[in-house]
Amino acid sequence: MADDKLRILGRPNSFNVRKLLWLCDEIALPYVREDWGRGYTPTSTPEFLRLNPVAQIPVVLDGDLVLRESNAIMRYLCLKHGAEWIYPAAPERRVRVEQWLDWVAYDLTHAMRGAFLGGQLQEAPWNNAWFVEQGRQDFTHAMALLDRELAAGQPYLCGEGFTLADIPMGLVVNRWFAVKGFDKPAYPAVSAYFERLSQRPAYLRHGRNGLP
Repeated sequence: MADDKLRILGRPNSFNVRKLLWLCDEIALPYVREDWGRGYTPTSTPEFLRLNPVAQIPVVLDGDLVLRESNAIMRYLCLKHGAEWIYPAAPERRVRVEQWLDWVAYDLTHAMRGAFLGGQLQEAPWNNAWFVEQGRQDFTHAMALLDRELAAGQPYLCGEGFTLADIPMGLVVNRWFAVKGFDKPAYPAVSAYFERLSQRPAYLRHGRNGLP
């Protein structure tokens, strides 16, 4: 029954919501998604603020448990549902996943705000000219670092196998190719990684699906 399924609150074109949709498909976890956020029911309503006082999507309802922050939710779902193949238990393997998750969350977030939200969507306050240019430079620099890492020959971020780290990074790479307005260098290893991820049906549904 739908009432027994995980509830994901958030619009389907949200970067952070798409992380959860992709993960759920990878681990065969049923869910229902409800439209909230820009263009839908606003997150400033009292109903939503009771669930998440910072008024951001996604929010996930797992029974009586209310969850926020997409990376924390991804970790929780992997732990609860025994998805060790994607989120390793061994500390020396898990820390490699965590490093990439943190890099995307911290280093790339501001770059994408400048290059995408400011430069492409022209959203205030991110559309400040200095911030847009800095975001584009930082985004390009980050993709150069990623290209060098992948050029060493590993198919995925943490080696031979697909892991949780590849989900946010896969969405970043999709955004890199989708964002407009500035000259972007060719990064062959990043392009190959993009095509490799595109062999995964869940990525085609929630990553490389025409949404930046």
